[in-house]
Amino acid sequence: MRIAFLDESKSGEPRVAVTPETATKLKALGASLVAEKGAGAGSAIPDAAYEAAGVTIAKNANEAVKEADVLLAVRRPKPELAAKMKSGALLLGIMDPHGNDEALKPFAEKGLSLFAMELMPRITRAQVMDVLSSQANLAGYRAVIDAAEVFGRAFPMMMTAAGTVPAAKVFVMGAGVAGLQAIATARRLGAIVTATDVRPAAKEQVASLGAKFIAVEDEEFRQAETAAGYAKPMSAEYQAKQAVLVAEHIAKQDIVITTALIPGRPAPRLVSQAMVESMRPGSVIVDLAVERGGNCEVSKADQIVEHGGVKIVAWSNTPGRIAPSASALYARNLFAFLETMIDKKEGRLAVNFDDELVKATLLTKDGALVHPIFAPKA
Repeated sequence: MRIAFLDESKSGEPRVAVTPETATKLKALGASLVAEKGAGAGSAIPDAAYEAAGVTIAKNANEAVKEADVLLAVRRPKPELAAKMKSGALLLGIMDPHGNDEALKPFAEKGLSLFAMELMPRITRAQVMDVLSSQANLAGYRAVIDAAEVFGRAFPMMMTAAGTVPAAKVFVMGAGVAGLQAIATARRLGAIVTATDVRPAAKEQVASLGAKFIAVEDEEFRQAETAAGYAKPMSAEYQAKQAVLVAEHIAKQDIVITTALIPGRPAPRLVSQAMVESMRPGSVIVDLAVERGGNCEVSKADQIVEHGGVKIVAWSNTPGRIAPSASALYARNLFAFLETMIDKKEGRLAVNFDDELVKATLLTKDGALVHPIFAPKA
């Protein structure tokens, strides 16, 4: 059982799919590992650290994958790499399949089995494999650090003989994994934090972190969550009331962090240009959803835009801005999933295609797109 991983920094991805820690664990399960030269450079892991863990270093990507039974990746590789892999190999990573059927075809035609880690079901058994949560957690943290750097003022209230510097006011839009971590981080830095979300259950979570919840809490809001914990679509009347409340609140904030990102869909527009223009000069917006179009109307991917004195920070790969930590967590997610596909007694691959986790994440198999969402309809 041969497992490969690549240097993805050449395509702008500093994270790596395997760390020396997970390489050691994979070797204990009977695997041999090969890495493309420089695979961990973006995450501060030298080739020597991999070699000490028993990983063979290949001079290039083609050399690394040609005999691999499994390729572990952060992002979906370029289509031309599929031709270099052997038929029947497994490929695990963040595949971004929505709207990318053509990009998946070369892998399917080669007979590869692709697994999209972002489609992992959010059930108890799969928590340790949930790449969306592990990476969003770090993104929420890094968003606050980026905001503090660009803001250029103190976060906590500073009391001095020369007078008092007021605490920064931070508003977090969206109280999912990224939002809750942003709240916790901003609170630890001493900011006055408020947050909003369309799910009623989020109010208690926000309050537990010491922040104030902002929402129009009418009867419709109280019924705005499904039994599975997802938000229901809100009426146009409610959305209008909420928009007025949020607009009034944003005008008083120093920092706004937006976190509303739904895989496979355009990001909801939460902050209009008019809202940006209502903020004081020197204020900051951090948009964590720019990879799907952005929550802020004036965001531009991988830029810090200044609009009317307000700076809008919009990095498309925020977890990659804290790559060593992000890689450590991501590699553990991958290991936990791949481990379920390995016969530990025989030290070989033994994929159970009836496993609910496999069914939920498998995109291609035996030359075809097989995932129910992406497979061609009869």
